[in-house]
Amino acid sequence: MALATKLMLIGGVFLVLALASIGLTLWVTWQLEGGAAAVNEAGRMRMRSYQLALSLQQKPVDAPTQWVTEVSDQVTSFDRSVALLRRGDSSRPLAVPWDEETRTQFRHLVTSWQTLRSQALAISEGAAEANSLNVHVQGLVAQVDLFVSAVERHLSGWTTLLRTFQLAMMVLAILSALALMYAGYVFILEPVSRLKSALHDIEDGDFATRVIVETGDEMGSLAEGFNSMAENLQSLYGNLETKVREKTASLETKQQRLSALYEVAAFVASAETLEELAHGFARHMRRIAQADAVAIRWSDVANERYVLLGSDCLPHVMAEEEQCVLSGDCFCGAKVESGTMPSVRVIPILDASRSLSGQAAGRRVHQHCERAGYATLITVPLGLHMRVLGEVELFYRGQPSLSEEEKALFEALANHLAGAMESLRAAALGREAAVFSERQLLAQELHDSIAQSLAFLKIQMQLLRDAMGRQDQAAIHATMDELDVGVRESYNDVRELLLHFRVRTHVDDIEPALRETLSKFEHQTRLRTQLSVQGQGLPLPPDIQIQVLHIVQEALSNIRKHAQATQAWVDVQTQPHWCVRVRDNGCGFDVQAGPPDSTHVGLSIMRERAQRIGADLRCESGPDGTLIELRLPNLVASRSGGPITQPGALTS
Repeated sequence: MALATKLMLIGGVFLVLALASIGLTLWVTWQLEGGAAAVNEAGRMRMRSYQLALSLQQKPVDAPTQWVTEVSDQVTSFDRSVALLRRGDSSRPLAVPWDEETRTQFRHLVTSWQTLRSQALAISEGAAEANSLNVHVQGLVAQVDLFVSAVERHLSGWTTLLRTFQLAMMVLAILSALALMYAGYVFILEPVSRLKSALHDIEDGDFATRVIVETGDEMGSLAEGFNSMAENLQSLYGNLETKVREKTASLETKQQRLSALYEVAAFVASAETLEELAHGFARHMRRIAQADAVAIRWSDVANERYVLLGSDCLPHVMAEEEQCVLSGDCFCGAKVESGTMPSVRVIPILDASRSLSGQAAGRRVHQHCERAGYATLITVPLGLHMRVLGEVELFYRGQPSLSEEEKALFEALANHLAGAMESLRAAALGREAAVFSERQLLAQELHDSIAQSLAFLKIQMQLLRDAMGRQDQAAIHATMDELDVGVRESYNDVRELLLHFRVRTHVDDIEPALRETLSKFEHQTRLRTQLSVQGQGLPLPPDIQIQVLHIVQEALSNIRKHAQATQAWVDVQTQPHWCVRVRDNGCGFDVQAGPPDSTHVGLSIMRERAQRIGADLRCESGPDGTLIELRLPNLVASRSGGPITQPGALTS
């Protein structure tokens, strides 16, 4: 039985007894109160009998009717008192404690009253005299006294019973306190004392101490828990040295694995070529896995071929023969179903060789690892985004045991290698895309500038031949002048292209590059330039800076070729957002013109560059000059690493 149940049961018993005693006491008190009210009412009957006798003896001469009414009221009042004693009144409360004696005395009282009542009514009606009235009144009063005495004797018994109940309640309270103290000692204090003594023994180093379990309650459960704790402490204390060695070895193993992960992660992050990455990872993997040889194979998209990418301590003959392994021709390079990722495999080479040879059925099966003396092969898949990229092969001359922790370590290392290879591939693709993009721009600008100039020179050469055939000296000189202008234009275009592709930006500020560009432009064209930079905004990233400079150079090239201007302005605004404007005081041109000339070709190039960096290009032109404006969104400016709170723009 639970401790709480025991305590509640004891408390419940005493509570029921206490409630019963209190209830009986209340009932006895109510009886006493009702009896006292009955005695009081009987006393009033004694007083009313005397009043009635006095009224009957003092009959008035002048108002007999009023006297009769008064006598009648007194009789009625006495009748009500008799009826009240007979039925009682719970609201007062009033209740006669009926027993045989009180009932007998009450009947005698009623009989005496009926006699007195009849005589009183007869006297009030004039039918009798008041000679014997006092005798009847004294008899009624004596009977009332006898009734009151009977009631008081009964109430005395109830009073004795009430005192008995009160004494019983005192005894019950004492017994309850003693019982609760005894129960607390037996069920709580004594078990706690035993536990405390046992704890002192544990503190003194006596782990063999135990607590006797005597009950099945909470204290018994606590004793069982203490005994279990003491047993564990005894076991731990006895095997502490062994457990410390085991824990130390486990921590060292985990530290070695973390160190291996950190070392491999640092290496793959620093490798610059795929060959360096593969051979270096093979060396690290052989040392970490304590393998006799390691091979890294890269798979095609369909996982049909596995190409040897790098190795360490792999026999030369084996490396030469297994440069490319078809899936299923060897223990390594297993066929992978689409959408699945294989797990680490431990392959006993001798048993697998027999199985593989039996399934070959006429096709060549590679068994170089068996001939090289290797007994066990462990393959670790190289996967990325549920796609198998290859596998790492670990060769052992013995039969190593591979735990789940080691499998997880090998998979983590392989994931590092796969991620690094994918990063190298993505970087190579990015460089290739950048080179291709710049080649396209170079080809476009060559076509838009030098190619057109050369086509113009070719036409002029044909005109020169025709003029020489006609011996037209004026046409010859005019054509020669056109050729001279075309050659100088081509020369300027070549110098401009060289300047364009030699542009270098500054990491933190575009202003020095703009000043250098304007300085070279002044030297080539003899035009005056002016640069204005306002604000202290965030710097632009280098790739955005180079595109902005190219757009500025293209705008300056259009000024040199077509504007017939004497001055050019470049205004840079960095706050609240970037804004660069290139304007001149030339003749301007029709922006909405039909067939595109070289001016419109230059605008097309600038718009393509602006679109590449997510910017907006605007061109305004009139008789007073031309304005080129480039605006970059805040996304471009935010790439510099700082917070942008307002839309940014770059204008050129």
